[in-house]
Amino acid sequence: MRDLGIGRLPLLLPAVLLSLLLLCPRLALGQLTSRADRAALLQLRSSLGIRSRDWPRKPDPCSQWNGIQCNGNGRVVGINISGFRRTRISALNPQFSVDALANLTSLTAFNASRFLLPGRIPDLFGQQLVSLEVLDLRSCSVIGVVPSSLGGLTNLSVLYLAGNNLTGAIPPIFGRLFRLSALNLSGNTLNGSFPPSFASLKNLSTLDISSNSLSGSIPLGIGTLSRLQYLNLSRNNLSGVIPPQLGDLRSLVDLDLSFNGLSSSVPPDLRGLRSLGRMLLGDNQLSGSLPSNLFPNPSQLQVLVLRNNALGGALPNSLWSLPGLITVDISGNNFTGLLPDRGLNSNATTAALNMSQNSFYGNITDVLRRFGPMDLSGNYFEGKVPDFVRLNSSLNNNCLQSVLNQRTLEDCSSFYTRAGLVFDNFGRTNSTSPPAPQPSKKSNRKLYILIGVLGGSGILVLLLLLCGLLFICTRKRGSPNQRGVGVGPVPSTSPAPSGQPANIARVGDSYTYQQLLEATNEFNDASLIKHGHSGDLFKGVLEGGIPVVVKKIDLQAMKKESYPIELDFFSKVTHGRFVPFLGHCLENENEKFLVYKYMPNEDLASSLYKKGSSDDDSLQSLDWIKRLKIAVGAAEGLTYLHHECYPPLVHRDVQASSILLDDKFEVRLGSLSEVCAQEGDTHHSRISRLLRLPQSSDQGSSDSTNANCAYDVFCFGKVLLELVTGKLDLSASPDAEIKEWLDQTLPYINIYDKELVTKIVDPLLIVDEDLLEEVWAMAIVARSCLNPKPTRRPPMRYILKALENPLKIVREDNNSGSGRLRATSSRGSWNAALFGSWRHSSSDVAVIPAASSATTATRLEAAGATGSFKQSGTTGSHSQGSGPNNGSSSHRRHSKDIFPEPPDVQDVE
Repeated sequence: MRDLGIGRLPLLLPAVLLSLLLLCPRLALGQLTSRADRAALLQLRSSLGIRSRDWPRKPDPCSQWNGIQCNGNGRVVGINISGFRRTRISALNPQFSVDALANLTSLTAFNASRFLLPGRIPDLFGQQLVSLEVLDLRSCSVIGVVPSSLGGLTNLSVLYLAGNNLTGAIPPIFGRLFRLSALNLSGNTLNGSFPPSFASLKNLSTLDISSNSLSGSIPLGIGTLSRLQYLNLSRNNLSGVIPPQLGDLRSLVDLDLSFNGLSSSVPPDLRGLRSLGRMLLGDNQLSGSLPSNLFPNPSQLQVLVLRNNALGGALPNSLWSLPGLITVDISGNNFTGLLPDRGLNSNATTAALNMSQNSFYGNITDVLRRFGPMDLSGNYFEGKVPDFVRLNSSLNNNCLQSVLNQRTLEDCSSFYTRAGLVFDNFGRTNSTSPPAPQPSKKSNRKLYILIGVLGGSGILVLLLLLCGLLFICTRKRGSPNQRGVGVGPVPSTSPAPSGQPANIARVGDSYTYQQLLEATNEFNDASLIKHGHSGDLFKGVLEGGIPVVVKKIDLQAMKKESYPIELDFFSKVTHGRFVPFLGHCLENENEKFLVYKYMPNEDLASSLYKKGSSDDDSLQSLDWIKRLKIAVGAAEGLTYLHHECYPPLVHRDVQASSILLDDKFEVRLGSLSEVCAQEGDTHHSRISRLLRLPQSSDQGSSDSTNANCAYDVFCFGKVLLELVTGKLDLSASPDAEIKEWLDQTLPYINIYDKELVTKIVDPLLIVDEDLLEEVWAMAIVARSCLNPKPTRRPPMRYILKALENPLKIVREDNNSGSGRLRATSSRGSWNAALFGSWRHSSSDVAVIPAASSATTATRLEAAGATGSFKQSGTTGSHSQGSGPNNGSSSHRRHSKDIFPEPPDVQDVE
């Protein structure tokens, strides 16, 4: 409801006008002439780690640097680094280092939203940048308290600090920012009371302090902000009554006070809000009835949310006369009464209506004709359902005629008796249903014969289906090439109905909240490892000196079903390739905690490069032996999920930060809160097609784009490419962002030319000739994983075999046993090994670009190859990168020996 954004554009017009120039990446009004400004920009470029593609060193910043705005005097007046990415070295240790801004004395706007600035807001903003008019630090990972020094920015018009980790109270000195027109502090953990000094901000048009921990009451002075158009105080701990003075805000278009602890009744003086487009008062403790004159006509009101309060009485008839309504949610209250008979004219806006869990009664009248989807459940409506009620409307738990899932006769009769009314007895004339006509004996005999024939046929069909299912399951579970070492019971992917695993006693130890507070030093910032998508991760030490990682899950901000899924997974899986789970703490209602063993080498994202000990901040890179070991370990974990679990499980979050590393760089897969069963299991699909039944949507996530094993394979391909090229954050980047990079990189991965891959290999990776062949082989595997067609990507068990035997991909021997590289080879070798078993045409699998005309000619010459594969009799260990033995014998092996053909000819998804 909060994301409808009705009327937001005009609300933010002052901010848009002030920051418009900053949104243009290369807008400049002149050439930079100030040496001091140039020196400051270069210093800022270094301290923030701005990439050279955004801020090149030599050209003029005013005309060539993204986000730099200069005035006619050659001075810098605006900086916009919103969404920029840091350099690789700077990203390893980002800092909020902006001291150079103090030398930009003409600066009026600074926008760093979505740019990583972990640290506290420096005092220089309020003490030295006195000319600043726009300051935007949204979603920058800023921590600490809001500095009072910002109150010195008397020229400030726009201040955005939303989406950070700011704590403490809002400084009362903000009341001195008299020119402020837009203030957004939402999405932090600010506490304390609402500053009364805000009543002095007469120019304020937008005020958003939602999703914090403010307490106390709403100050009466808010009603004096005559220019206020957007007011959002939702999701705090505010209490008390709604001030009647809010009705004086004649310009108010959007009012959101939901998810607080406000009480008492809705004041009738709010009728002065004639410009109001949204009123959200839901999830409070409001009581009483709505004033009959609350909604004057005409009104601009489009969205009304009063859900989950204790409001009662009848709804004002004026509510049904509001022509612009698009959403009405009054569910979970004590409203009662009859609906009016008369509806609006045909020009009224079609709207969505939720009036469930109240006590409305009587007939469903034409006044609801304008509403599309409706939820009328949990009331006492009686009579017939009108034709205009949509099929997607909910009518459960009423007293309606000819509708399933209604209240009992006793419940309906009792309610209507208490109201002094007569219940229509579900449309029946008597208190009991009329007796059904009795069939004749002859009819009974025919009926019995028909039932017998149909029943016997049904049992026969059922037996055949059961036999088929048993046969399929036996083949599935008994298929070869499964790796069963260290594997526990086959996991179930459905959490218990209670939202927790059915046998929670088996899921590690149970810790108290106090134990975890002591272990993590009360979850302070120094213990914070990172903000994960399923919870915040903190490092801690339990009693006895056991290092652990504690995931803190805020159920109000995270998906509530994620932690039960993870607990259920650990209760049924005992495989060595997953992060060791130690226990949990579930005693708090809104916060849950999961405890894991601490991995000394953290994850692949942070271990691929480490800072050296020298003064020049040199980087130390993981050697190739460790990189290949990590790739094999991760492939083993994914192979278990895809091929040893039934139904197959999908990880859905395969990236470098999910690959955890112990003290010996052994892989432990983490980020298991998104694991789900694969969408559209193959055997289930066959039965569904046979019976012409629709596929069930309960097999996994509703997001079918990533709820299949082919999605994991694609993500794993990005991890392999990250190991080969050393490009940081590749596996964590959305596909759309790296498409251009992949288009430039993949042509250098060619089965016919080893030297091409040297142009993309990580420059910090030192490899000899033998190891380079393994790098080449891993790049080939990565490319096959990144096939844009999911059905063309190899299964994980074949990828694992390829990584365990990388030299078999790129070597062949001859009679001399020299083990020379394949200078020429048919398409059948590698492509047939991965794709030939599915019998695709050459046009489908020709994903390798031509390296040269000679190579192209060779491929055309061998177009009829059968997919045979030459190799040495013995291949050296991949961990040592040794070559083949120098034995004189040689033989030909079919590609199925390396990449065995699946038991069924089918697409793998």
